[in-house]
Amino acid sequence: MSATDPADRRLALITGASAGIGQALARVYAEHGWDLVLTARRTDRLEALADELKLRAGIETIVIPEDLADPAAPARLVEAIDSHGRTVDALINNAGFSRTEGFQAVPWEQHQAMLQVMLITPVELAHRLSPGMADRHFGRILNVASLAGYSPATGGDTLYGPIKSFIIKASAGLHLELRDKDVHVTALCPGYTWSEFHDVNGQRQAVAHATPEWMWMGADEVARAGYEASEANRAICVPGAPNKVASALLKILPDDWTLALAARHGERLGRI
Repeated sequence: MSATDPADRRLALITGASAGIGQALARVYAEHGWDLVLTARRTDRLEALADELKLRAGIETIVIPEDLADPAAPARLVEAIDSHGRTVDALINNAGFSRTEGFQAVPWEQHQAMLQVMLITPVELAHRLSPGMADRHFGRILNVASLAGYSPATGGDTLYGPIKSFIIKASAGLHLELRDKDVHVTALCPGYTWSEFHDVNGQRQAVAHATPEWMWMGADEVARAGYEASEANRAICVPGAPNKVASALLKILPDDWTLALAARHGERLGRI
C-alpha cells in the first residue's frame, strides 16, 4: 500500500459542514492533512467547499448530502462512507439549529427535527463509529455543544440549551469510557459566534443589539480551539476568556439567579 493511498490517511466526518463552525472545522482539519467527508443538506455549498479544500490542501473529499432530521440518515451516512472503502477516524458532530418563536408556537415536527439533528443523530453516529475507533486504538469525537448548555434555557428557545447540556454530559461520559482506548472525546462549548446561525433563526439583529461585541468570536477561532482541544484529549473546551468566565460563574451561581439572568436576556432578545 503506497503512502498516497487514501486508506493510509486519516478521515474526518463533519456534519453541518456547509457553513459556520462546521465549514471552519473542515478548513482546520484539511490544513492538518485530514481527508474529509462533508455532509449537510446544501449540495452546492458542500461541493464548493470540497473543491476549495482539495485545491488548497491537496486532500481527498467525499460529499454526502443528507438531511439529518431523517432518522434513517445516520445509517445511510455510515453505509455511504463504507461504500467508498474508507474508515472514519474523527467524527465531528456539528449540525444544529434553533427555534426561537416559543415552544407552543413551533410545530411539533420542527421540535422533533431539532431533537433528531442535535441529540439523537450525534449519539447514534458516535455509537456506530466509536467501536471501530476503539478497536484500532485511534479516534476523535468532537461534539459541538454550546455555552448555553451551562445555563437555564432562554424562554422562547426552550430546547436548545437542554440539548446542548445533554451533549456536554454525554461527551464527558464517553470521554471517560474511551480514554484508555486512545479515542479522544471532546465537547466544544462556544458562546456567541459570527456565523449564519442567528440569520437562520431570525435573531441576528436582536442578538447583536443585546450582546456586547467583545463576547463574540469568529468561527475560525472556535474551530481552531476545538481542534486543539480534541488533539489534546480535553473533555471540555470553552473557547475565549469571556466564555470561560461565564461558564465558571454559571456553575456556581444559585439556580434562581441564573434563571433570572436567563429571563432578562430573553426579554432583551424579544423572545419572552
